[in-house]
Amino acid sequence: MATDLKRITRGELICWQLRHRGQTLVIAEQGAQVLEYGRDGAPPILWLSEQAAYRIGHGVRGGVPVCWPWFGALERNPDSVTQQYSLHTPPAHGLVRQQPWQLSEQHLHAKQAQLVFRLADQADRQHLPPVTPTLTITLSDALSLSLGNHNHGDRPVTVSQALHTYLAVADSRQITVQGLAHTPYVDALADWQTRQDSDALQFDQETDRLYLQLPSQLQVEDPLWQRQIQLTCRGSHSAVVWNPWVDKSLQLSQFAPDAWQRMLCIETARVLDNVLTLDPGEYHEMAVEIMTNT
Repeated sequence: MATDLKRITRGELICWQLRHRGQTLVIAEQGAQVLEYGRDGAPPILWLSEQAAYRIGHGVRGGVPVCWPWFGALERNPDSVTQQYSLHTPPAHGLVRQQPWQLSEQHLHAKQAQLVFRLADQADRQHLPPVTPTLTITLSDALSLSLGNHNHGDRPVTVSQALHTYLAVADSRQITVQGLAHTPYVDALADWQTRQDSDALQFDQETDRLYLQLPSQLQVEDPLWQRQIQLTCRGSHSAVVWNPWVDKSLQLSQFAPDAWQRMLCIETARVLDNVLTLDPGEYHEMAVEIMTNT
């Protein structure tokens, strides 16, 4: 099948739809957020809420939001990040999720298709650091997302960041994540204590963990859909693993009460003691490749 790229809309949002080798990818210009990704005739690989609202100035629940130049609540970040901002009510997950981005490059070939998004000229840069973020999306036999950071200022800048990836699963209660055993993590649900487990991760309650010292590969085993999702990261040694479970789901916007059963977040990140410090002129990429094996 020929590679095809076209401009579409989802509600109020301008998006791009990429078809390539039996795969479909949808990216919103707002936030450069990947909304949908999957293969023909198979369950989706990324989860997108059935209650997703496509509104200008509001985040969309699902896909891969870009969290930058900080992750989570600003006050939970290291001082090297927080001291750069004096916002009265800083939003969760940074400043670019609701900002307009633009497709600045496209390279469409038979074996690989690549799109590059940058903050649009009309984006509000008032509170942003002197760092230019770019998101490079590459679709071959797998999906690769690379978040670039270029410090064009005259002083070091520290950012925390994440590719907040929502994975689609048949039933989160049946999922196993391989690669996290014996890896320290900070438990956001237990007073931010550092812990470590000896077994692969399974889910039987709300989970919100910031893993540190990660290996480069993690694997999500989904027996009901008879597939594995392999995540290969570079430029990052931390990740956030999240599932809201039953009670928290009732408090979330754009989230059905039972949606926790159909999703799992594994967010490639630079958080806590793995935040990213860029010297003047320095460029850095944090990337994740998402591949399925059935």
